[in-house]
Amino acid sequence: MAAFTDAALGALQLLVERDPALWAIVGRSLAVSASACVLACALGLALGAWLGVARFRGREALLALLNTWLAVPSVVVGLVVYLLLSRSGPLGFLGWLFSFKAMVLAQALLVLPVVTALTRQLVDDAERRHGEQLASLGARAGLRGALLAWDERYALLTVLITAFSRAISEVGAVMVVGGNIEGFTRVMTTAIALETSKGDLPLALGLGWVLLAVVLLLNAGIAGLRRWRDRSGLATVAVPASVLQEAS
Repeated sequence: MAAFTDAALGALQLLVERDPALWAIVGRSLAVSASACVLACALGLALGAWLGVARFRGREALLALLNTWLAVPSVVVGLVVYLLLSRSGPLGFLGWLFSFKAMVLAQALLVLPVVTALTRQLVDDAERRHGEQLASLGARAGLRGALLAWDERYALLTVLITAFSRAISEVGAVMVVGGNIEGFTRVMTTAIALETSKGDLPLALGLGWVLLAVVLLLNAGIAGLRRWRDRSGLATVAVPASVLQEAS
């Protein structure tokens, strides 16, 4: 108990005194996860919206593959990215291994199926409710996906927050491709693992508290968005037929 108390007091001191090493790690971790989420969401939102309305042969197999991708461990994703970026790999000429860019790529690949699957589900549900009406007005699959995604934009904010929470809390992929290099690729999760093994419990605990605070804020944001949406009673916005005809 004394060891935990000492570590907690030491961690609190690091936070209060704004320890440069601690906050540098925090800033780098936030930057990596935010960059990864921007890349993953740019592709995942579009792909998920299209999958939500498209009907084609092999769709079920593609969705099964997407759901399988959701369950792939982060270390496996890190290993795949490592092989791609290694000197003998197809992307070795980029020289990204053990760099900020490699960590962003690994986290983006890890978050992409989360964004795609959740967006697909939201748009698919909206398609069942309103897709027939939009189709009768001349909207094709791509346009229907975009309109339905926009209609579910408040729910999609929850998807974005969930994706960032997934990225900021993972450790396996960034450890493999980043190398946990001090001052360059060390993020909160990898630093916690390293400092715990070294016995520097105050720094590890301080980073753990910050990470918990970030995840708590994200979850509070999700809950707040849901309550705000329920209280607002947001309804589906009707789209004039003229707009659909011009866009299609």
